[in-house]
Amino acid sequence: MAVLLFQGHASCRVVTQSGMVIYLDPAVGAGYDLPADLVLITHEHGDHNDLSRVTQKAGCRVIRAGQALTGGVYRTFQVGDVRVEAVPAGNRNHPMDACVGYLLTADGRTLYHAGDTSWVDAMAGLAGRRLDWALLPIDGIYNMDAAEASRCAWTVAARHSAHPHRPQLSLQPRSGRGLRWPGPAAAGARGEHRAVIHQTRKGGGRYGRLSAGPGPGHHQLPGHSL
Repeated sequence: MAVLLFQGHASCRVVTQSGMVIYLDPAVGAGYDLPADLVLITHEHGDHNDLSRVTQKAGCRVIRAGQALTGGVYRTFQVGDVRVEAVPAGNRNHPMDACVGYLLTADGRTLYHAGDTSWVDAMAGLAGRRLDWALLPIDGIYNMDAAEASRCAWTVAARHSAHPHRPQLSLQPRSGRGLRWPGPAAAGARGEHRAVIHQTRKGGGRYGRLSAGPGPGHHQLPGHSL
């Protein structure tokens, strides 16, 4: 099954069961040791598009927002055994004609990386996609605050939701169960983040928090049985 590594801010790495390596919004953190087959960039802000961190394999595909959104059309890409669908994203700080989110489907599981965004109407259509993970940005300044992010999480109804972008912010849960994302063995307890996941009655994930830790955290894309 695919394995998701949260690197920090909005940067993530996915490694599929077949060994395909995918980076989303590379910019910060560790975990760039594996050469890339595919890089996805949601928009051209410097905290989301640092390709210098990524070693690209021969034939590596880099998909930027300007390629994923052309002439008002959100494109779909098939790269090996991975399907990538661009979806709308944006807010007053991130023009919608220059930003996208991505649906990444690998090994039968779908991750929604929302990019930098606030509520967009297209989120209402994602509930039927039976998403496994939704990564929704929260900072209350450049993107949405906790209340708006919770609304988005309820709407897209992913099995699990967590926030990238500003993990140092604390979103206190009303209820829920903790889920540990263990870091690399060498890092031990120093390489851990904590995700608090909320389950909805309709099976989707309410908004949770990913609190800061000094190292990256790993989690398998299908999620943990809660």
